[in-house]
Amino acid sequence: MRATSNSGGVGQFARANWRRVGAFWLAGLMVAALLSGRLSAADTNLISTGPAARLGKNFQEARARFASDSVNLTNAWQLGRASFELAELATNNVTKADIAEQGIAACRQALTHDPKSVPAHYYLGMTIGQYADTKRNMAALKMVKEMEREFLTTRELDEHFDFAGADRNLGLLYHQSPSIISIGSRTKARQHLQRAVELAPDFPENRLNLIETLLKWDDRNDALRELKTMEKLWPDAQKKFTGPNWAAAWPDWEKRRARLHASLRY
Repeated sequence: MRATSNSGGVGQFARANWRRVGAFWLAGLMVAALLSGRLSAADTNLISTGPAARLGKNFQEARARFASDSVNLTNAWQLGRASFELAELATNNVTKADIAEQGIAACRQALTHDPKSVPAHYYLGMTIGQYADTKRNMAALKMVKEMEREFLTTRELDEHFDFAGADRNLGLLYHQSPSIISIGSRTKARQHLQRAVELAPDFPENRLNLIETLLKWDDRNDALRELKTMEKLWPDAQKKFTGPNWAAAWPDWEKRRARLHASLRY
């Protein structure tokens, strides 16, 4: 989940924002990879062992809707979201880039019709992150600036979207990007991660990101305080974020929670 990327932290950013769909990404990956005609051995193995139904159908339908009516804003950003989710699982850079490019193109087209479309800006930033993760050169650093711009725009238009997703992503982006040759900033990272917690305090991903970052900065007192607050909210979050769309998120959240308990001896 936290592997280091050579593209200035983009890989960590993307993996920190997978959520909700979980195992069904395998089915979507199969559809996208088959459509592109490229599958790595690892991708083939994932597909053969995972469910190949629900998300595959959803992705096919999103592509079909967009193909039949590309002017429809909802069709465009939903394809962008599906592309982000699918690209997250791809182990082959060619496949990953191919999937991400489809989402980028759809979101850019949506923004030509409505420059203030919140989900189009948001998922454009997300899919650019996936595409940048396939690059190992200065082009990836340029894409980090594009991601920053899209999330800042999303934040201006609707800072509550996707449980404070813009601030959450900006916080991770500023934390994981180099400070000398890119946009990295501890001050900005803390500001946005804290704002995400303020806007959506019961969303586990927000507070987990903040606590993990505080620990990396060796700020144990603040990390422990945030952990104690998270523990009070955890039972309500378990009731709120339920169902198949959240089934894959909880094992990850619980594992990270356990690590924080061990690190802070809570």
